[in-house]
Amino acid sequence: MATLTCSKLAIFTLSAVLLQVVGLSLFVLGFFPVKPALSGVSGPESYSFPTCSSTDGHAEEMQRPPPEQLGSLYEELSGIPSSFDRLIFMVVDGLPAEFVLGKSHKHPGESMKDAMPYTQSLLSNGKAIGYHAKAAPPTVTMPRLKAMVSGAIGGFLDVAFNFNTQKFLDDNLLGQFDSVGWKMVMHGDETWLKLFPGLFARHDGVSSFFVKDTVEVDHNVTRHLDTELVAKDWNLLILHYLGLDHVGHIGGRHSVLMAPKLKEMDEIIRIIHTTAILLESTDKHTLLVVVSDHGMTDSGNHGGSSYEETDSLVLFVGLHSKHQDYTSATLNSASQVDIAPTLAILFGVPIPKNSVGILIPETLSCLTEEQQLRAIELNSWQLKRLLQAELPYLFCGKSPSKDFDYKQALMTTGCNHTDEEKLHCLFLKALASHDSWKHGQLATSMSIYITDLHNVITEYYKFSRTAAEWLSRRVTDKPFDLLAVGILIMFMSSVILVGLLFLFSSEVSLGEIQSPELRNFDSKWHLDEIFVLAAVSIYVLSLASSSMVEEEQYIWHFLTSTLFFIFLRTSFRGQLVAASSNSCDGHRLFRIFPILSLLICGRILRGWYQGGVNWTHLPDISKWFEQMGSVTLQYLQVASVVLITGLGLYTLHQIKSMKGLNIIVQASILVTSILVLLHTMEYKDSMTGASTYSATSMAQTIFATLGVTFLGVTLTVPWLMPISLYQVQKAMQHQFTSSDNEMHYKYLLSSIRDLSYLIGRTSVVLWCLLQLLLHHKIKAGPILLLFLQILLCTKYFSIVGSHHKPWVEVAAMYFLGMAGHFGLGNSNSLATIDVAGAFIGLSSHSTVLSGILLFFITYASPLLFILSLLMYTPVKEMKFPLGLKSLSLYLQIKVGMPCLVPLALNSVALATFTFILLLMRNHLFVWSVFSPKYLYVCAATLSVYIGVIVVAAISTYTWLVFVFRTKVFVQSPVRQKYVSEGYIIQEKRKKRKKNWS
Repeated sequence: MATLTCSKLAIFTLSAVLLQVVGLSLFVLGFFPVKPALSGVSGPESYSFPTCSSTDGHAEEMQRPPPEQLGSLYEELSGIPSSFDRLIFMVVDGLPAEFVLGKSHKHPGESMKDAMPYTQSLLSNGKAIGYHAKAAPPTVTMPRLKAMVSGAIGGFLDVAFNFNTQKFLDDNLLGQFDSVGWKMVMHGDETWLKLFPGLFARHDGVSSFFVKDTVEVDHNVTRHLDTELVAKDWNLLILHYLGLDHVGHIGGRHSVLMAPKLKEMDEIIRIIHTTAILLESTDKHTLLVVVSDHGMTDSGNHGGSSYEETDSLVLFVGLHSKHQDYTSATLNSASQVDIAPTLAILFGVPIPKNSVGILIPETLSCLTEEQQLRAIELNSWQLKRLLQAELPYLFCGKSPSKDFDYKQALMTTGCNHTDEEKLHCLFLKALASHDSWKHGQLATSMSIYITDLHNVITEYYKFSRTAAEWLSRRVTDKPFDLLAVGILIMFMSSVILVGLLFLFSSEVSLGEIQSPELRNFDSKWHLDEIFVLAAVSIYVLSLASSSMVEEEQYIWHFLTSTLFFIFLRTSFRGQLVAASSNSCDGHRLFRIFPILSLLICGRILRGWYQGGVNWTHLPDISKWFEQMGSVTLQYLQVASVVLITGLGLYTLHQIKSMKGLNIIVQASILVTSILVLLHTMEYKDSMTGASTYSATSMAQTIFATLGVTFLGVTLTVPWLMPISLYQVQKAMQHQFTSSDNEMHYKYLLSSIRDLSYLIGRTSVVLWCLLQLLLHHKIKAGPILLLFLQILLCTKYFSIVGSHHKPWVEVAAMYFLGMAGHFGLGNSNSLATIDVAGAFIGLSSHSTVLSGILLFFITYASPLLFILSLLMYTPVKEMKFPLGLKSLSLYLQIKVGMPCLVPLALNSVALATFTFILLLMRNHLFVWSVFSPKYLYVCAATLSVYIGVIVVAAISTYTWLVFVFRTKVFVQSPVRQKYVSEGYIIQEKRKKRKKNWS
């Protein structure tokens, strides 16, 4: 291979990958910027009519009075007295509003009502008002807390920052409360402490990510309740309960632990209401606000945009509903960002500067109608400031002057303009209506006065709702030039990688390295090659459809099964040709069996989980097993561990060149599998999900055993493998049949292939055992099927005469990896991420360790099939030239093909979907469908990088060790002794044979 050397291949590949990383970084920074629309915080200026010079509050902030005077100033400027003195903000993490308020005009089920009787009585008696508060995706804790306290919709990448929360610097309610001298206390989720460090006078934080704990995590909050409720030194008490969310992650929303947890939350609401609200003195008024940050799916996960995940709760206890019937108190709807402006008005502080929420009308019933008008006017002014920053040409260039004709604006019957002009028109109509009411309030009767007042409030609400919707859609500004440059760089990277792949493939087929079946293989395109290219085209085109993105699993299952049907067709045709020429042999018959078995495994895997987003309610194999009970699931996992271990040990036993080393490796695998079995039988059937010390210790022991075995095999075995001619002869018990050098390099390559196979097979078995430990029991079946597919696939490709080019075979394994990814229950919704397994073996929360485990769980299948590529070259029959050059060529083919094919296929998907995302930037489903998918595409890219690096590092390390040991051996005087001893042994055998005959 003179045209594409190993160094050139490495340089071009690394350059393409670096270009891809640069392009991806530019696009992500441009498409997902995390920044507020306005800097600074709201102050006294927020109570004045907004002008184009009032978009920044830094100057006013410098001149503010001390906290004890600022509250009185706010009340004087607003004209609205503070309705309450103290606020209890209770967060029940993951509580769906449906559990409390029902769904689709239907009351909650009797079991849910029985679980929360006191809360239901508050709603029925008009002592509380409940709302379905829609949460914006991503539905994870940190961005939802930000939305509730700031009223702003954060960047979509907050889903990543959720695992490493930083200080919240944007204007928010807690900062406003602190500015007026409030004393704040927090008990519960430590996310609050990370968002607002140093703000709480007292606090007791607990980790939100250790989902195995459903009891102590809430007890640590409740134990402070009696003390805090009688204390008089706080103004804001935050209680964040995590247990219900953890119950969902462990057993789903229908878990047997859900009803007891709801009863526990209901009892806490009863204690707070009877202690802090009913028995409070007349000069103190406390408001209890019960909220949830998000809902949960049937499986208990969240993060996506389905109704079940976005249906969060907000319950105002202490506000009396005007409606005395239960239905009117529970069928209200709002947005989660509406909480911030509503609480700001009720407690007499300015609305946070970047809030896009609107006041919840029913919560203002404690105010007079004139105060309600003032409140919605302040809300409209705050939204206008945001619009001025976004549309300065419209709201600054056309602001009403002193001579503005309000009567003409009032006579406007409609605002049928563009969205931006409609906003300006609605605002002018609200101002005109307000001005008309002011001028006519002394000359009209009380009934007309009230009617006109309600009309003004209605006009302000029309503007506020329209403005809030427009601002919510336009959360961030996307710099098109930066996005275009990022996409262009990614396409350049993709072209380089695809070009390298085809150049390298042609040289493998026509150059010095050849498979026996390719020696007479013509250079024309064949059906399997054409289909792989067509499959990639079909896949990238499907990414432009939101429905196909939601149900991507159907694409991969179809493409994978079709490709292997083409392989089956090729095998049948070869069998028919052989039969017609009377040359049928066992090899040709045997190569059909792996394909048929692989297709059967694929069909079972396809039916294990039904649908990605829209069809999950349909019956499938997993639901059938779950209905059979936990005992059956445990049998399934035990059987999977036994079969994977047994088959793995059997395949390792086939390696004859290093029996001693093989026995040690097999023993290590056997010990690990026994530990996994013990962990499965002892701890994985626990319904409480509590992580005991013994369970954690055993899991850590398994991790250590897996790590030591993997590192031991990859790092030490290459130094222990026999490489000399005489050592190989002794190990193989093989007689000399050719010259010394020829035999030396022949068995040298044989040793490298055996070692590569040993490392590859060991890595695959260990990875499967790790996944059986981390995944839920129901996924043991898919993991076993994936392992069987790898065995069958490598067996089929090892048969001489398979008549497929190497890049097609590697692409087929990549397809299997992607189909297996969805076969394990994954989808393009963030809700299907299995968080529970990420904390197995952790005695305390660690963002890094749990993040790594979560990544391993989510991308178990793609990483598994990339690891299996370590065995691809060893099982192939390759013809290499003799000499040290053979080692270099072997490294080139061993690293080149398994690394280039995944990188090239992934680069095409990444660049294409990035371009589609740019086109869909204003699509209705850009945040609910396309953006979550893009996060998955980026994570898949990372998994390819990690897998390729591992394969390349292991192969290169093995090659370096063998080259070093070979050069040392060739130059060693001991070599002549081995050669002479070998020659003497051979001559003695010949002499004995001659004498015997």
